[in-house]
Formats: sequence, C-alpha cells, structure tokens
Amino acid sequence: MSELSERGNEILQLVATGLIVKEVAHKLHLSNHTVTKHVKNIYNKLHVNNRIEAVNKLNHPEV
Repeated sequence: MSELSERGNEILQLVATGLIVKEVAHKLHLSNHTVTKHVKNIYNKLHVNNRIEAVNKLNHPEV
C-alpha cells in the first residue's frame, strides 16, 4: 500500500497472516512497543480502527 512505509507494509503483511504483536516483534527483531506503535500508525494512515479493517483494506484497497 502506497500510504505506508516499507516497514509498515511489512508489519501489515505479517499481521494479515494472523501473527500477534509479540510474534511480529520476534520475527522482525523489534520490541513489542515498536510494533504496537507501527500498528497504531498503520491504522491512522489507513483510517481504520482494528486489524480486521486494516487487513480488509490491504486485500481490497478500492473499498
């Protein structure tokens, strides 16, 4: 998604596979806090309120 940074896209892709914050953090060698902050920024940039809406926007960007 062009609205997101490379890291934001990477995190959203991992969230879309069903990983939780702790798992994403471990996989990317980041702290849980850093991943949580990225997720909040993703929600703001995509104008969504939760991971389901974010993943839906990823899968259906025209909506």
